[in-house]
Amino acid sequence: MNTYVRIISLMPKPSLKDAILDAGLKVMFRTGYHGTSVRDVTSAADAPQGSFTNHFRSKEAFASEVLDRYFDVTRGLVAEALDDTSLTPRARLRRYLDIITGRLEADGYGRGCLIGDLSLEASGSSELLRARLSAIFAEWRMPFAACIGDAQTSGEIASDFKPDELADFLLASWQGAILRMKVDRNPKALERFKTIAFQTVFRETTT
Repeated sequence: MNTYVRIISLMPKPSLKDAILDAGLKVMFRTGYHGTSVRDVTSAADAPQGSFTNHFRSKEAFASEVLDRYFDVTRGLVAEALDDTSLTPRARLRRYLDIITGRLEADGYGRGCLIGDLSLEASGSSELLRARLSAIFAEWRMPFAACIGDAQTSGEIASDFKPDELADFLLASWQGAILRMKVDRNPKALERFKTIAFQTVFRETTT
């Protein structure tokens, strides 16, 4: 074996982890956690099936990393809406829901939220995923609670409930509206939730 061939043979193979995670996100959205096999994922990633076990110790661990990748995108959408100081805090909350509605519309109202989907499908069968989902929801509600707190401090919305309780209500109820949207394949449930929520719980206070 000449020196060049020896060097090439000793070079580490390029990692396929990102490609597998990207493919897994798409496949899991389409077929769900239980309906997704390792073969499905590696085939979609155009990767050898053995490469999966090189990067992930189990399907659960893989799904947890897929969730993390999805939540990274979600964090960006939250920041896009809630960090926009040109809007009032109450308007920022509505802006987030409108951003998500636009993304759901682009998918034909047939694809929802992977966090919500896996909460229904996998949290009862996987303690690892249940714990990760619980941590995601705990982190997810924090910027909403802060925004709601700002709205209450400024007197924009009522202070009958604590900000973290309202943040939990907002996220949980929104997930329910998304599930109904997937069944009906239209935005009526989303728009109904926004209308009712912002005319009741998040109603603008009058001075």
